[in-house]
Amino acid sequence: MRLELGKITIRDVAFGPQTKVEAGTLYVNKDELVSLVKEDPNIKSLTVHLAKPGEEVRIIPVKDVIEPRCKVSGPGGIFPGFISKVETVGSGRTHVLSGAAVVTTGKIVGFQEGVIDMTGPGADYTPFSQTYNVVLDIQPVDGLAQHEHEKTVRLAGLKAAAYLGEAGKDVEPDSIETYELGSFIETAAKYPNLPKVVYIYMLQSQGLLHDTWVYGVDAKRILPSIIHPNELFDGAIVSGNCVSACDKNTTYHHLNSPVIKELYKHHGKDICFMGVVITNENVTLKDKERSSSYASKLAKMLGAEAAIVSEEGFGNPDADLIMNCNKLEGYGIKTVLITDEYAGRDGASQSLADVSTKADAVISAGNANEIIKLPPMKKVIGDLSVADIIAGGFDGSKAADGSLIVELQVITGATNELGYSNLRGIGY
Repeated sequence: MRLELGKITIRDVAFGPQTKVEAGTLYVNKDELVSLVKEDPNIKSLTVHLAKPGEEVRIIPVKDVIEPRCKVSGPGGIFPGFISKVETVGSGRTHVLSGAAVVTTGKIVGFQEGVIDMTGPGADYTPFSQTYNVVLDIQPVDGLAQHEHEKTVRLAGLKAAAYLGEAGKDVEPDSIETYELGSFIETAAKYPNLPKVVYIYMLQSQGLLHDTWVYGVDAKRILPSIIHPNELFDGAIVSGNCVSACDKNTTYHHLNSPVIKELYKHHGKDICFMGVVITNENVTLKDKERSSSYASKLAKMLGAEAAIVSEEGFGNPDADLIMNCNKLEGYGIKTVLITDEYAGRDGASQSLADVSTKADAVISAGNANEIIKLPPMKKVIGDLSVADIIAGGFDGSKAADGSLIVELQVITGATNELGYSNLRGIGY
């Protein structure tokens, strides 16, 4: 597969009579966007806001972040299984509104939702303080069940991102990134003397609003599968979960996986990148054993000599992470793990819920329990009252002046386990 990503740099966002990209500015026809998204009868009200880097704006509770993209050529369309029909994507050309994002907020769905501050100390911990955000404040109809509420918000965000992405379809990109990976046989034969590396991509799939979707299928319903890395760039995987905001893979993260981009960067130079195995994070021991055995088997069948494994979430999924590690190492596959830590506010507690002597190469994305004070903002988009109940908040988190004392856990993307963040752990 060969995919070209045409990057159109967005330097500003504004409302206008026509949705278009002009001279680096994304203009948004607010009425047209609201009309499109409100076609869903489950939405009672929708307000569209703009939030720019440096503004005194707080968005809470954040549900998802999505980068606007559109297919220009090649099979399928963006977000297959949701916005476009189910056809394999990952080839041809896709245009990206780089620097823009759709952020969804509104009435809380589940307690593990997040905060994005566009300025101040909190802004340093989230990449989305640096994007030009089109924020959808969505209020559902009365009495809507949680799972339908999550679905409504998820689809609203994807619709909005696809709508905005179309504005870049006929725009000449500022740069083009090309990603190409052939068949396993061709790839291995091309670089016979380089170590063969496979990426094991763990997807949050524990249910109870902890879900990820692959071509429109809930990941907890799949066996581990081989997927071409390019498919992620066209939205084959989207977020639908309320896992803690700090280490949740938003849809934006799936579209911009730094692990995959880094593996491509090294491919043919010091490694031979054989592809991606997606696997789920389960609840029962039986399901964990099944998925970890199946994922490691696929890596062995691909001829992997080394594997990178990234986690999503913490606690229960730590068991999946360690099982994957043990079974890969059991096949003689050298394994590197990427995770974050919940080591207590003083950093002195056990970082993971499970451990193994074979997990001797671990990259930390930081300690999510660290406390931070976030000053009040002039404008709040969403509902500040939930600060005391979202994961990482606690009784008394919200002060009378609107400032917050919280754990990093509340900040969207703060300890992202793909490394799409500003924090790193230091090993001694």
